[in-house]
Amino acid sequence: MAERGYRRREAGIVVSDKGDKTITVLVKDLVRHPGYGKYVRRATRCRVHDEQNQAAVGDRVEIMETRPVSKTKRWRLVNVLERAPV
Repeated sequence: MAERGYRRREAGIVVSDKGDKTITVLVKDLVRHPGYGKYVRRATRCRVHDEQNQAAVGDRVEIMETRPVSKTKRWRLVNVLERAPV
């Protein structure tokens, strides 16, 4: 079997789990501004495929880039790193 190519992995916080098999994950990043050199905080909301509906709002999760699952979903859930405090 052929080895899979490189796929991006990110970690973020689940901000929505309203859809069936879909979660929204907020991925925060610190990037250097090209003109000023100052570090700027950026946040991206990723739609993630969650096959078993195992993640809940507030959980810290690891996601992986994948082929398009739907119009907006380009990521899938790898595992739940940390559960939200109850």
